Amino acid sequence: MTPSPESLLQLAKDAALAAGGLLRSNFGKPLSVAANEAHDIKIDLDRRSQDLIENILLSAHPNFAVYGEEGIRGDQSSEYQWIIDPIDGTVNFFYAIPHFCVSIALRKNGKLLLGVIYDPMREELWTVVSGSPATLNGHPIRVSDRTELSEAILTVGFSKSSEAIDKGMPIFERMVRSAKKCRAMGSAALDVAYVSCGRLDAYIESQINLWDIAAGVLLVEAAGGKVDLAPHPTIPDKYSAVISSGNMDLGL
Repeated sequence: MTPSPESLLQLAKDAALAAGGLLRSNFGKPLSVAANEAHDIKIDLDRRSQDLIENILLSAHPNFAVYGEEGIRGDQSSEYQWIIDPIDGTVNFFYAIPHFCVSIALRKNGKLLLGVIYDPMREELWTVVSGSPATLNGHPIRVSDRTELSEAILTVGFSKSSEAIDKGMPIFERMVRSAKKCRAMGSAALDVAYVSCGRLDAYIESQINLWDIAAGVLLVEAAGGKVDLAPHPTIPDKYSAVISSGNMDLGL
């Protein structure tokens, strides 16, 4: 029997809430570092969070594939593929900055079917099924209706590579000078969720991975926004992204 989108959404919500509980219970505590890089950090909790999510999802549907920041699992030939970021904003989490989230999306035959983003510190849960309204804690949401860049608040993300930093800095400078405020907040998935509910007007990044934005892309589109993704010429599932309300000229 083909599972219903509603049952799959509930499963994703259950997994996100469980992982969020794990993160919340470890927030502000000493953490084991798996890798400490120039502009990034990996902690053992990344792997534990993804394992928890995978076990919940694959226990229900062992024939599905999993594609996440911490690796792949399951039947990679499946028409269904879960896309997981177990802690989006790991550096924030490590430094006890409460701006991070769990992101889970599902695509079927390459098309996004549903998305869930959970902020365990604020207990905010964004959900969407393709073709249905986007919601925050069960309430329908819409993107911002602001139309002037001078009144906009937006965020520019920076990947860890020198190439991405070099591309992102001119955009950041331009937006700092043009928008009401420009932020670099450290969690792409949560930033995009903020675009979907009108807190931010746009999220811009020159190099971002699919697992960071998959759930958020569906949220923003369902909430009336605009998503422009340009695939990286050599790296699969990496994009430059302009994700916005679509109601203003960003000058990009």
